[in-house]
Amino acid sequence: MNWTAIADHLPALPEMVLLAGACVVMLVDVYSKDEQRTATFAAAQAVLLACLLSTAWVLWVGGVQRYILFQGLFVADLMGHVLKLVSYGAVSAALVYSRQYLMDRGLMRGEFVTLLLFALLGMMVMISANSFLSVYLGLELMSLCLYAMVALDRDSPLATEAAMKYFVLGALASGLMLYGMSMIYGATGTLTLNEVAGKLAVLTSDADRQLQAFGLVFVVAGIAFKIGVVPFHMWIPDVYHGAPTPVTLVLGSGPKLAAFAMAMRLLVSGMLPLAQDWQQMLALLALLSMALGNITAIAQANIKRMLAYSTIAHMGFMLLGLLSGVVSGNTLNAEDAYSASLFYVVIYVAMSVGAFGMVLFLSRRGFDCETLEDFRGLNRRSPWYAFLMMVLMLSLAGLPPTAGFYAKLAVLQAAVAAGQVWLAVAAVVFSLIGAYYYLRIVKLMYFDEPKDTAPLGSGKGFRFLLSANGLALLAFGIFPYPLLNLCLEAIKAL
Repeated sequence: MNWTAIADHLPALPEMVLLAGACVVMLVDVYSKDEQRTATFAAAQAVLLACLLSTAWVLWVGGVQRYILFQGLFVADLMGHVLKLVSYGAVSAALVYSRQYLMDRGLMRGEFVTLLLFALLGMMVMISANSFLSVYLGLELMSLCLYAMVALDRDSPLATEAAMKYFVLGALASGLMLYGMSMIYGATGTLTLNEVAGKLAVLTSDADRQLQAFGLVFVVAGIAFKIGVVPFHMWIPDVYHGAPTPVTLVLGSGPKLAAFAMAMRLLVSGMLPLAQDWQQMLALLALLSMALGNITAIAQANIKRMLAYSTIAHMGFMLLGLLSGVVSGNTLNAEDAYSASLFYVVIYVAMSVGAFGMVLFLSRRGFDCETLEDFRGLNRRSPWYAFLMMVLMLSLAGLPPTAGFYAKLAVLQAAVAAGQVWLAVAAVVFSLIGAYYYLRIVKLMYFDEPKDTAPLGSGKGFRFLLSANGLALLAFGIFPYPLLNLCLEAIKAL
């Protein structure tokens, strides 16, 4: 046995552990006769813990050094490790938050857990992709699992319709991205991203330049769909509304991290010589997303649709960092801008997981928390959880002293430093508009009479995790610099 070759591939250990663990979870579920799927749930959490430990071990052994494996298909670096660790936390929280809801509706089956683990594997491949091929393989693995999860409740016409919309539009977006990648490959003759960047920097043929320009448009369109920004946002409100709430929680968390990593790998690592072109596209996408997301969310009475339009607006904010890295060919602002964007997406995932966790907390057997009215008088039913929801809403609105404030401040500072003052001013204006629909929920909780007087019940693990989630947003709001510095070091390691 060639132990040297094995040691050389150890940076991919977390993916190996997850693949083996997901297969074990499937076997455990086959022999599990418990309707609560206790063994399956415990095995899945154990696999996530093993992935966390293996990632921590790889990080401890390799430090911030960058490793490229499998003939250039896979890269292991600090940004990838950070995003993977956050993904483990998001998936683990999704399992805890979803369990009671799924059991009450007879949906706690092994399919949910195993599809979630394989979707996480797709996210991890996307996060560590260093080639057009591995980007596309990870994207398809994640997407196919998510399509099936949206249709998990087969008896629900709404869920089936949402799954079909997601599948058709997702397939279209994947085709657009693959078409764009093929054009870039035609212009450069390579699939490896760092080689693509080198070839794009020295293109001289007019035909090759036209080919890479067309390819870039299609690649940006595919990225925009996966992130969920205007005008490729049409699937988000319907899918968020139609999918079971636990699946909506999954859609709003881990895949956003993977989509951010895909954007960084493709645009920054692979197409930085074309930054002047794709930054202009991202500026338009960001502006339209912040405008449509914040304005349309005001009219929503359904909490899941409101959070869907909120997601569109937040992804527009995240793009502010990505479009501010290169100024007139100068990359001096790149580290601050891209680290601000990384910080923003990490904080957004924590906020999204907490918000949908609170929706699941208020749901029970025979009742789904679906509308804003379901939050009426929550302070009189449970002051503590009303406080947690207020923290989540203030953070999503970007108000101090929450982490959401520093996330927005960081990307606004990056935009101003890049000379995009007009875009930063527009972002502030749309944030003020967006604060209305977040503060409306705070008003319903604290100033209105309760609509529902049923006792709030959930497991101790659920309550503890939800409390830790809300308090973490306060802690990162008061002490943001450790996470900000970690994000900066992760971008420097690129």
